[in-house]
Amino acid sequence: MPWETVNGTMILKALNPHQQEEALQLAAGILKKGKIVAFPTETVYGLGADALNPEAVSQIYDIKMRPADNPLIVHVTGLDQLAELVLEIPSEASILAGYFWPGPLTIVLPKKELVPDITTAGLSSVAVRVPSHPLALKLIGAAGLPVAAPSANLSGRPSPTTAEHVLEDLAGRIEAVLDGGPSSVGVESTVISLVSKLPALLRPGGVTLEMLENVLGKKILDLTNSGKEIRGIPPAPGMKYRHYAPKAPLYLVEGDEAFQRQQLVSLSEGLIMQGRKVGMLVCEESKELFSAQVVKVMGSRREPQVAAERLFSALREMDKLEVDAIVAEGFDEKGMGRAVINRLRKAAVQVIKQEP
Repeated sequence: MPWETVNGTMILKALNPHQQEEALQLAAGILKKGKIVAFPTETVYGLGADALNPEAVSQIYDIKMRPADNPLIVHVTGLDQLAELVLEIPSEASILAGYFWPGPLTIVLPKKELVPDITTAGLSSVAVRVPSHPLALKLIGAAGLPVAAPSANLSGRPSPTTAEHVLEDLAGRIEAVLDGGPSSVGVESTVISLVSKLPALLRPGGVTLEMLENVLGKKILDLTNSGKEIRGIPPAPGMKYRHYAPKAPLYLVEGDEAFQRQQLVSLSEGLIMQGRKVGMLVCEESKELFSAQVVKVMGSRREPQVAAERLFSALREMDKLEVDAIVAEGFDEKGMGRAVINRLRKAAVQVIKQEP
């Protein structure tokens, strides 16, 4: 069937099982030819290439304008494919895979030589996960190869959670986007490193630190907010560079509820007095304070998983509304709140924190 295109990029959106199979085979064929296709996962949309083809992977960096020292995550269908990529699968990896795969957990392990250095940014380890989105799994299976895939956006921009978001950034730059509807988790996968004796959390996501510690029965080193500048190649994506940033400067307020409400009001009113159009990213409990501003409600303060689902769409909506500044309310750094506040900190030009 003829597929709709935007600037030459095909939109593979299936309305029935026959069309879905046709779309999957077409997308898999693009990957097999060493070309690039965007596809849905439960976290965000990925920009996929054959992970074992250096020339294909290099196109990801070119298309995204991604720094060469930012490693990629490889997507596979299960432990059999994982075994082809890593030197060994330790017991902790098997335990985590049994609980969280398919799902939003990436595991970093020492790699085999067949994994090209460009895929891992020169690291001796590779980050791998099994996505739970059915179209992602079917695509990897149909292609018959591991798929390297960072988020399908221009580097530094808010990650895409719909096919429309992908097209906003990459229409005309990629062969096709496989449209699987909105992503359910809304933020990128959790990344845990098992390279050293002590497991380390490198990026928070849909699988929380508390879940990981409960399953492994031990403390996990949290490296997601050490405050130290990362020199050289980061061990996982999303650690070194400013990410997820909207066009307008974003100011993040962190602290207890009373502090946040006071700072959100004074900061937004100050920006309005400067003649700026201000957008607010706030919790349900705070929305009534901001009738004069553009407001996007992120959900209840008690439901950070809702905020995670809405975050990147809200940032892109602020771009469309052409606000001059964004003021965002923080979340407690626990559970899914850890992932939300991590993304907001990466997007912010300034963080206003309550003194201890």
